[in-house]
Amino acid sequence: MKHLLPLPRLVETGSGSAEIAPGSAVSGPAPLTDAVRLALPVLDLRPGDAATSAVRVEEDPRLGPEAYAMTIAGDGVRIAAGDRAGAFYAGQTLRQLLPAEAFRSALVPGTSWTVPCGRVEDGPGFSWRGAHVDVARSFLPKREVLRMIDLMALHKLNRLHLHLADDQGWRVESRAFPLLHEVGSHRPRTITSHKGEELAFDGVPHGGHYTLADLAEIAAYARARAVTVVPEIDVPGHASAVLAAYPALASRPEERYEVLDRWGISPAILSPLPATVDFLTTVFAEIADALGEVPYFHIGGDECVLDDWAASAEISAHQASLGLESTGDLHAWFLRRLADALAEHGSRTVVWDEAFVSGRLRPDTIVMPWRGEHVARRAAAAGHDVVATPVFPMYFDYAEAASPEEPAGLGDAITVADVAAFAPAPPEWPEEERARVIGVQFQLWSERIPDGRTLDYRAWPRGCAAAEVAWTGGPAGPEDFARRVEAHLARLDAFGVEYRPLSGPRPWQRGGSGWRRHRPGAVAVHDVMRHLHELSLSADSTRPSL
Repeated sequence: MKHLLPLPRLVETGSGSAEIAPGSAVSGPAPLTDAVRLALPVLDLRPGDAATSAVRVEEDPRLGPEAYAMTIAGDGVRIAAGDRAGAFYAGQTLRQLLPAEAFRSALVPGTSWTVPCGRVEDGPGFSWRGAHVDVARSFLPKREVLRMIDLMALHKLNRLHLHLADDQGWRVESRAFPLLHEVGSHRPRTITSHKGEELAFDGVPHGGHYTLADLAEIAAYARARAVTVVPEIDVPGHASAVLAAYPALASRPEERYEVLDRWGISPAILSPLPATVDFLTTVFAEIADALGEVPYFHIGGDECVLDDWAASAEISAHQASLGLESTGDLHAWFLRRLADALAEHGSRTVVWDEAFVSGRLRPDTIVMPWRGEHVARRAAAAGHDVVATPVFPMYFDYAEAASPEEPAGLGDAITVADVAAFAPAPPEWPEEERARVIGVQFQLWSERIPDGRTLDYRAWPRGCAAAEVAWTGGPAGPEDFARRVEAHLARLDAFGVEYRPLSGPRPWQRGGSGWRRHRPGAVAVHDVMRHLHELSLSADSTRPSL
């Protein structure tokens, strides 16, 4: 039981082992046994009676949400779970106690399916243990999203934040406004040049979107694996793809808009007028209806250029009619109006930290402070629940080393050790502020993640470190974690994950030439963090930060 990841609260090692042969029986309440079976697919456990079952499961609500206790003795495995998620996570821990072949899709002949005897008591340190996947900049087919859910589940991560819309693409069907996916879901080319170089493009069309049925499937698949899908439609900025489809919603509707073919941020912005609010609430409802239960809905609110609002006589008149003094106040009002509409449908709104700094949020709005600890603490002190998402060390589009052998990253460097050392709720904060930190999440922005293989490389094993921090509630012990993550890589190998080796990229994972090669030192992450902190001190901080 030495190499479990994330680390359980209590691990006691006994003597001897138990066999759980493929096809063994599992007994207990059907929702719990189904969860254990799903966590151990290769074993194909069969429902049976308690007297003959190798695995017995019972519900114990006293353990709390997502918690479990598991005892392994010579006569089999006994699991007590606080709920279905707890049973599923007990199954994932049991999977790690088996040989690494338990992570394969089919039985490997000659495997000894034994587990060491002992006891595990476990439960999460944070309720929000997230992974953010940007499918707007670089679209990922549905199969990659489902695979990401599987990888999250085996690491006890439970929030999949899907960034579904940005300047570079709109990624979900709308039956009410079909031009969103017919026009906004594709671009004719993508930039290949680095910042400061002469513009160059690949000339290759890029696109794709999920149907509403796809969303329903993704959500159901995730729920079965204790993962909640958190959709994001980023407004009112990051709107080029929306406005390419429906330019009448722009602050300057006379302009011509296109899906952006380069990285960075466009000044294109949705108008804050009632027609836009009606449009967005209709689209939000479509997405929520497709997903089913939507406890959280992210509406962005970040990096908005408000100049076109100030220049519009119609928008200025609307602002005055609301009794608002500035476009910053109007930005806050607009997001509050959308949050109120989402609340009527049972969803809590989530925003990036610019929306908090500009004020007027609903008290139940969750803030993701990407610009660092200082703005996170201010949001917590103001009474908002916070999910820690700082660029350092939770932006996995940054390279893992300042080396030209790395594939191109936004900057450098964020290492596995950096992630493992992160404290989402710093111990020096007052307890009431620490209690407001409900979780932590890593971000996979996809300007430099063009496909699933690159997603694997960026996400793992840094995602293993994020899972450790999220589940245990604080930093990992460096030496102990290093040993456990190295052993855990054998499980990822069996699962088929093309992770970044701890020693550096494999020959075929290196950056190659041109835009795919990393430029060491071009963007230093700690310089970025100092700059972001300075920007977050101003209430007029909705403008793009980089």
